[in-house]
Order: sequence, then C-alpha cells, then structure tokens
Amino acid sequence: MARRTKEDALATRHSLLDAAELLFQAQGVSRTSLNDIAKLAGTSRGAIYWHFKDKADLFNAMMERVTLPLEQSFQDLGRDGNIDPLSQLCLGMREALVRIANDPQTRRVLEVATQKVEYVDELQAVRARHLAVRRDFLAKVAHGLSAAARHRSVTLAAPAATCAGGLHAIIDGLIQNWLLDSEAFDLVVVGQDVMEIYLCGLGLKRGK
Repeated sequence: MARRTKEDALATRHSLLDAAELLFQAQGVSRTSLNDIAKLAGTSRGAIYWHFKDKADLFNAMMERVTLPLEQSFQDLGRDGNIDPLSQLCLGMREALVRIANDPQTRRVLEVATQKVEYVDELQAVRARHLAVRRDFLAKVAHGLSAAARHRSVTLAAPAATCAGGLHAIIDGLIQNWLLDSEAFDLVVVGQDVMEIYLCGLGLKRGK
C-alpha cells in the first residue's frame, strides 16, 4: 500500500509539472495561477502545496526535469586525464544541442524559460536558480578549456573565465534565436560549426 501511495504521489507531481509546462507556454508564467495548473492536472490546489512550496518552486522543478540531463553532459568535464577535454566539451555541447533540437519537452521548457517568464516578485527564486546554474556551467566550461589548453600545451588567447563567457554567449544566443525561429537554421550543425570556429580562435583546434 505504501509503495502504491508513493507511486500515486509521484504521478500527481508529474501531472502538475506537465500541466505547468503547457500553461506557462500558452499564457506565460505570470498569467498562470496555481489554480489553473491544478485544474488542468485534474487535482486540487492543495496537492500543489503538498509537492511544491510555491510557483517558483514548481517552476524550478519543471526546469530541472529537462536541464539536469543537459547539465550531466558537462559534469565530468576535464576530470579524466585520459580523455581529451576538448573532445569532452564538444561532445557535451553537441549532446545538449541535439536534445534541444529533437526533444519537444526540452524545447517547450526552454521556450518558457527564455520567452515566457518575468523575474518579478514571487519569481525571484527562479532568477536566483538561473544565475546559479549559469555560474556552475561557466565554471565547468572554464575548467574544461583550461584542461584542454594544458592537454595541448598551448596558452589560451584570454583568461579561461573570459573564454568560457564568450562560448556561453555564443551558444546561448544561438539557442534563443533558434527557439524564436527553428526554421531559420539547423541548431546542431550551425552550433557545432560556430563552436569550432570560436575554439580555433582561442588556439584550441580539435585533432591537434
């Protein structure tokens, strides 16, 4: 019985997150109430508070469902000395771009995060999480770039943190533009090409 109750609770949680995704995309985060989400999920507002502290907590949980797999691609960047850190970085970026381009849920949630949310009032916690994830990603990329430079016995064209910030700006900009118009270009192909060009400019060329 306890196992069944746990399974039911997990199913309710996923239903709430699914409903939030759809409503946030359709009408924006600020215009979507917890009552709206509960109604679409076929449950009560009280069920939301059983699983989530508030709307920001629900939003962050929705984000984590799709971003945790993306973040995992960069978890061990530069840690294994037997693997080329640059190849690790490029593979992680490619996996992330492929997932964004091909997984409808990932695309939907990223559209919400980039186009449908305002960092005001109750959503300040969402902004805080966004900044924390960004800082963590930049630190991992900077570490990976430094490791790649050591692996090739070259000196980066700028400090690793600066190089990581530039790469993040390029990839983040491509993703946001692709989300606005996915027919404009192939996210995976263009993303890989631009990344290769940028890395070559830093003195990091694959295969070297």
